[in-house]
Amino acid sequence: MLLSKIHKELLECGTDEAGRGCLAGPVTAAAVILPDDFACELLNDSKTLSRKRRDLLRPLIEKEAMAYHVAHVMMEEIDEINILNASIKAMHLAISGLQMTPEHIAVDGNRFTNFAEIPHTTVIKGDGKYLHIAAASVLAKTYRDDFMAQIAREYPEYGWERNQGYPTRAHREAIREHGATKYHRKSFKLLPQQLTLKL
Repeated sequence: MLLSKIHKELLECGTDEAGRGCLAGPVTAAAVILPDDFACELLNDSKTLSRKRRDLLRPLIEKEAMAYHVAHVMMEEIDEINILNASIKAMHLAISGLQMTPEHIAVDGNRFTNFAEIPHTTVIKGDGKYLHIAAASVLAKTYRDDFMAQIAREYPEYGWERNQGYPTRAHREAIREHGATKYHRKSFKLLPQQLTLKL
């Protein structure tokens, strides 16, 4: 069972991102403040949950949360500032969009930069340890999946509704065959060395 938060006496948000390792699409982050009495045995790290379960949890989180916000940082900015900085920026944007200001930030992972002089704690695999980080991971993942499914209608040959932009064999074969799109991250290695990208 996941713990509620790190500092029980503070108004604390959890934050996490999705899509860091993708070849296409934005990196998406969410920030969530849950009430102290929130409990949900089904909630865990979004990567361990089925898509069906994530889709069931999202409206529950949105209904029960005291505050939540989701933010995208798009491909052009990822290419400009690099994926680590873009991931942190997405989390900053998600926190800044909350309807209330947290007194402490719990961050999934081990990299973060100060935000608005609010104390923070980084937690490796925090989405499997704390409810509010797990909730943020579910929102980030589902909102990003929705975005990828939407742009998949524009470029159906890449299968983004199935692979969400991750470097699957089918996705890389589609890049080799059809070239890169405006949604691909140009700073990423889109193809292995032995394959040639069609321009």
